[in-house]
Amino acid sequence: MTSAHDRAMVERLRATAEEAMRRAYAPYSGFRVGAALLGRDGGVFPGCNVENAGYSSTICAERTAVTSAVVRGVRELELLVLVTESDEPTPPCGVCRQVLVEFAPDLPVISFAGGREARWNLAELLPHPFTPASLGRV
Repeated sequence: MTSAHDRAMVERLRATAEEAMRRAYAPYSGFRVGAALLGRDGGVFPGCNVENAGYSSTICAERTAVTSAVVRGVRELELLVLVTESDEPTPPCGVCRQVLVEFAPDLPVISFAGGREARWNLAELLPHPFTPASLGRV
């Protein structure tokens, strides 16, 4: 747990992510994921994975949560909580890491699965990101 986020907030985000996971559309992989992003404004933005028969059209839970935040005008993210039904907590995939780093390079990530909890920082998960600075835009 980060010092800025108390256990009650983490549990609130976990409950939101669990509800989102139950709504996931994952008929091909069977791997349902729920996400909850905390915006700096205090808003909570849920997301779930939505699969598609054209596999490359699938969108992950983390990216649906980011999209939800951006639609509401929130671009400063504080915390990401993930929930899956797997045996081990899972981090965001590489594509989601790239999307998240655009908004919060040091985002704390907490993942729950199989009665376990794992914690990372996005900078750990994506140590050499491609950012606006890579384009010469800071």
